[in-house]
Amino acid sequence: MRRALYFLAGLVAALGLFATYCLFDARRDPLVRRAELPLSDWPRGAAPIRVVLISDIHIGSAAMGPERLERVVAQINALRPDLVLIAGDFVAGHAPDTSAQIGAPMVKPLSHLHARLGVVAVIGNHDWWTGADPVRALLAAAHIRILENAAMPVGPLALGGMGDLYDEHADLDATLRAMRAIPGAHVLLTHSPDIAPQLPRDAPLLLAGHTHCGQVVLPIYGPLASVTRYGERYRCGIRREGARTVIVTAGLGTSGGPFRFGAPPDLWLLTMGPAR
Repeated sequence: MRRALYFLAGLVAALGLFATYCLFDARRDPLVRRAELPLSDWPRGAAPIRVVLISDIHIGSAAMGPERLERVVAQINALRPDLVLIAGDFVAGHAPDTSAQIGAPMVKPLSHLHARLGVVAVIGNHDWWTGADPVRALLAAAHIRILENAAMPVGPLALGGMGDLYDEHADLDATLRAMRAIPGAHVLLTHSPDIAPQLPRDAPLLLAGHTHCGQVVLPIYGPLASVTRYGERYRCGIRREGARTVIVTAGLGTSGGPFRFGAPPDLWLLTMGPAR
């Protein structure tokens, strides 16, 4: 009996230490991942630009409060980006009206982002679940432009922002039509990467989030859960498929619990320019 009690006590202590580490991992400063992206449709004579991609802030959980978000914003500003892109999921939770209740603390930190070409975002599935209209109002207060199945010129880019595929708000045809009407290199921003196999050749670069890179990825077993129908194909990082490049960020916050393991938060610094 005594040995059994010692074993149970040791097991509880080990689980507690593991949970503490996972919470620490979820709240750490994001890794900065870098990539150079030569684009074949880059406008002649246009200079390269530096673009920061972030996603999945999920304000309101134990992993993301305004103080941590301020720290992340300072980290982004230190990279001196020309443009900041945010691939959705600003608020934690699932319940309707949650964004109106807990979303306001992210406005001040996000309004401190500095980028010569501005900050552009799309809406994610948690934003729809918790209240898309309050999220739109909060982003407007932070001076962030929202694209929903639309496009806009941003420096040398024809930037398309597509609605959330996971929550059935995506309209790829409308987004592509809007992009094709604008001169510049075609870049598509959306929340879920699962639209990638449907992209035509004139949409060669997709930037997304949503997957959290698995969030909790155990040795041998792999991710505890997956939110992409393609498994490892678009779970994390850079995937090059012929002329198409897909970049999926691990995001900044968490969903379903303030824990990460084997999938640390990250952001991407992308240098976009002409193809050599």
